[in-house]
Amino acid sequence: MNIRLPVAALLVLLAMPAAMAADLLDAVKQRGTLKIALEGTYPPFNFKDAKQQLTGFDVEIASEIARRMQVKPEFATAEWSGLLAGLQSGKFDIVVNQVGLTPQRKAVFDFSQPYTYSSAQLIVRKNETRAFKSLADLNGKRLGVGQGSNYADMAKAVAGVQVKTYPGAPEYLQDLATGRLDAALNDSLLIPFAIKQARLPLKAGAPVGEVATMAIPFAKGNPQFKAAIDQALSGMKADGTFKKISLKWFGIDVSKAPTLAKQ
Repeated sequence: MNIRLPVAALLVLLAMPAAMAADLLDAVKQRGTLKIALEGTYPPFNFKDAKQQLTGFDVEIASEIARRMQVKPEFATAEWSGLLAGLQSGKFDIVVNQVGLTPQRKAVFDFSQPYTYSSAQLIVRKNETRAFKSLADLNGKRLGVGQGSNYADMAKAVAGVQVKTYPGAPEYLQDLATGRLDAALNDSLLIPFAIKQARLPLKAGAPVGEVATMAIPFAKGNPQFKAAIDQALSGMKADGTFKKISLKWFGIDVSKAPTLAKQ
């Protein structure tokens, strides 16, 4: 039977797929899992323990978010440079890996409420006698950073610094210890734990820049999903769960912004 519909009715039908586009929350609930991406090599935020099980601050926070959303966490690991690309292509639902809020990223992704605050800080050899108090002091020197990270962008913006990028912290910490670098740059919260785990003759250097705000990115246009993520984080902060996890890994509540780092 050939049924002819009025033009107005046809326009309504054509518009329905866009209007009825499912929120990401619906897909997550139907699947029963929350697909979470992180590096897995970024202690104490996320790394593998002696039994090769993922652990760390971000792992515990992400697992608790999934529990409060009444789904199971499904973790995937990738190098930092591939995390946001994978998120953009739909491989993951969220990235929980200390992703800094920047205008460029906010143009591509939506974000949760902030959940971690920290500052950039230099890492130097334990016997370092040169006074590197700022990135400008590294003029003509070699600085190691994570590929695609905020710190890479920060370092490249300073004229004269020879910036070398690496897949992750273990690689540039090793090069720093052996003298292939003059300094490295990373998160102030990561440094004490990373140095302890690496068992290398390194130490924390001067803080540089301003306090950074970290949040959880996901695909744009999913208001219900955002509300669920934010509700989980707000609940964790309200009932003390967030603070308990934070104290376990850092000894401080990282949901509170620290004093501004020195320029």
